Amino acid sequence: MDDAIDSLIAGYRAFRKGQYRQNEERYQALAARRQKPKALVIACCDSRTDPAMVFQSDPGELFVVRNVANLVPPYEPDSHYHGTSAALEFGVKSLGIKDVIVMGHAGCGGIEALHDGARGTPPPGDFVPNWISLAGDVAAQVIEKHGDLDRPSTLRLMEQQAVVASLDRLRTFPFIAERERSGELKLHGWFYGIGTGILSVYDADREQFVDVIE
Repeated sequence: MDDAIDSLIAGYRAFRKGQYRQNEERYQALAARRQKPKALVIACCDSRTDPAMVFQSDPGELFVVRNVANLVPPYEPDSHYHGTSAALEFGVKSLGIKDVIVMGHAGCGGIEALHDGARGTPPPGDFVPNWISLAGDVAAQVIEKHGDLDRPSTLRLMEQQAVVASLDRLRTFPFIAERERSGELKLHGWFYGIGTGILSVYDADREQFVDVIE
């Protein structure tokens, strides 16, 4: 095995001897009953942003959906494959989750590819370009309105506005929109700074992200 796999197996063995053994009854109880997560998190695939770690959540507490750039597709009930949409449907309709969080982050490679594509250098690949085009309008609007900003500031705006756009697309799902209107479900837009460790929460009334005070 290579070093990466050896490291993972070593980590598993440490988990079995430590955390699992110390909490064996709890893990068995989790396995014996249906999962009841308290929130659904749509996060990025980025290896540096693990929602369970950031929020110090225990197994069974978060239902996490991860994709490139934490994007939400529109509601399209057709015969194609819709992994994120299927997870939303299962989490909200089957598990009865009452809080859905779109969690963006700083330094997002997917948003960087979107930015560069909008500037004339589209990313290569069979799947990534079409996927990140979900936020194409966001990139165009940010560049149009804030074309004088430097690259880091432009990327930050795109990263955050992509979260807001995903919140809007969540509302295209009838089972989400209906539950939000009735008060059964709440939608949240969060943004995490990898280097700073700061979490910011979207305030819809102020139309801006506000840092969570420690």
